[in-house]
Amino acid sequence: MAVRICGVEPGSPAHKAKIQAGGELLAINGQEIVDVLDYRFYMMDRKLNLSYRAPSGETREVLVKKDEYEELGLLFDSYLMDKERSCRNKCIFCFIDQMPPGMRDTLYFKDDDARLSFLYGNYITLTNLTEHDIERTIKMKISPVNISVHTTNPELRCKMMNNRFAGESLSILKRLADGGIAMNAQLVLCPGINDGAELERSLNDLAEYVPALKTVSCVPVGLTKYREGLFPLRPYTKEEAAAVIDMVDRHGDEMFAKHGQRVFYVSDEFYLKAERSLPDGEFYGDYGQLENGVGMLTLQREQFRDALPFFEPDGRKRDFSIATGVAAAPFIQKLVDEAKETWHNLKGRVCPIVNDFFGHDITVAGLITGRDLIAQLKGKDLGEELLLPDVLLKFHEDVFLDDVTLSEVQEALGVPITMVNSDGYELLRCMLGEEE
Repeated sequence: MAVRICGVEPGSPAHKAKIQAGGELLAINGQEIVDVLDYRFYMMDRKLNLSYRAPSGETREVLVKKDEYEELGLLFDSYLMDKERSCRNKCIFCFIDQMPPGMRDTLYFKDDDARLSFLYGNYITLTNLTEHDIERTIKMKISPVNISVHTTNPELRCKMMNNRFAGESLSILKRLADGGIAMNAQLVLCPGINDGAELERSLNDLAEYVPALKTVSCVPVGLTKYREGLFPLRPYTKEEAAAVIDMVDRHGDEMFAKHGQRVFYVSDEFYLKAERSLPDGEFYGDYGQLENGVGMLTLQREQFRDALPFFEPDGRKRDFSIATGVAAAPFIQKLVDEAKETWHNLKGRVCPIVNDFFGHDITVAGLITGRDLIAQLKGKDLGEELLLPDVLLKFHEDVFLDDVTLSEVQEALGVPITMVNSDGYELLRCMLGEEE
């Protein structure tokens, strides 16, 4: 197998070794290079013997010397140096299956790629792993691996994921733990299916993998209005959400007493559904599951309060609006009210955006679309500036999920828009209109 080289960085060790674009990288120090993980692992040595096929077709052995952490300087057609691996499952709760038609193609791609788990923190189901993948992960000590478990009941996992191998793949958890690989896990909980007694079983089973298993997040299923022909699911009630919190917290208490870390957490959404107060910052330790919405609001609140002394109290006048999801709107309003206690002339309002695009059961900020913003805010007094969470936009682009652009929303609403990240300091700074 070979990986095509599409470019060579000028002045790099590879350039000095006269490696040419259009050739193929075969091996480094005798190790076959299949993808980015092989490449980045084996290129770390100071002395590299590269097996390289030149554009002419001639195979050469090239000796390269470099600093230990210096980049080799080869460029490839894609970052993975291979195709992304798509998901083989058809989970009953899959959000992508609930997407409306006509959106951009990338939103319909289901990835289940172990390489993306390590590189970007994506979650994998284990059903896509080959024996080579498992052995390489253990050999290279690739950590952490983020795993979508959902349930430790093999039969139930097969049914939930519509994959007859989904139960068997749970055995990989032990192999990774025994191999010293750190793991994080998530359980997407569906009322009446993998909660209750099944959740109790899953938490007990997963506890056996601690301390290799660092964190487990329990998140409620997200349901759009586009579920025709799909497995019948419903959202959590207030009482059911509270029951999940109580069970997971009990197991978290046991883990903390035994290991000094809670391990088991529920996402912020469960607290909001149950109308319960969010825990304080110490509860979340090092916030190991922020990407799953675990402790995100608590961290923002603590950062916000820590930032208050950094800004001088004064009589400034400021008129702004913040648009966010229905679930988090009351929380954000409390932060606005706290700021008003110090800056009395602030006029800030929070606008909860009902998700007409995906359906009213979707209440998180990250799934708000441009057209919902326009439809619900146009003609309203938004003050001198509108603040929006930056999770609304496509990564590194000014485009919302529905392909409406930021400039289109700004023009329609007739007010300047500032995108704000989840950091509480940044939120306060933008509320006050301070320069970055």
